[in-house]
Amino acid sequence: MTEADILRTGAVEMGLDLDDKTQSQLLAYVDLLFKWNKVYNLTAIRDKSEMVSHHLLDSLAVVPHLWSGRWLDVGCGGGMPGLVLAIVKPDWGFTLLDSNTKKTGFVQQAVIELGLKNVSVHSGRVEDWQPAYKFDGIISRAFAELGDFLAVSKHLIAPDGRWAAMKGQPESELAGVAKGFEIEKIVSLKVPRIEAARSLVIAKVSREQTA
Repeated sequence: MTEADILRTGAVEMGLDLDDKTQSQLLAYVDLLFKWNKVYNLTAIRDKSEMVSHHLLDSLAVVPHLWSGRWLDVGCGGGMPGLVLAIVKPDWGFTLLDSNTKKTGFVQQAVIELGLKNVSVHSGRVEDWQPAYKFDGIISRAFAELGDFLAVSKHLIAPDGRWAAMKGQPESELAGVAKGFEIEKIVSLKVPRIEAARSLVIAKVSREQTA
């Protein structure tokens, strides 16, 4: 199967309706990732087809469970899932944050080359960042343990905002979630061409904290 076939059939399996332009942008992003990866080591995956399944489809799997608004991708790395989500949801705003300047340099270049108007890129540590605004959603894919992720980004969440943590099997991490946070739900994800367990943990500030 070609990369385009893997993307198209995978999206259909997950119930996503991606138009031709969106699919083309997603594949163009993979082309950039493949090209820059040789120099910047953005991902351990070297095969383009696997990049489509393990990066594009894995990121796309969370789309039906997210909500509109202003989003922050913490520890965005080479742009997963933030850039993928920004391509699919052009009406939502995305800020991609990482402390690795090589990775944010790539992400910024990808934003320019893909013509994305709904993305901003910031290089730095999340705990030190003090923007003038808060986020409706904060997502991460491979940033930290669940409890640490919530704690270091709490100052960035809007009053009604929620976190979306992409995980494998998150049960072992639940004990590390501090008092003051509430796990709203854990969604089990089925990602085409990926055998490993994938989950999305939705969390929020507990009611006691917001009362």
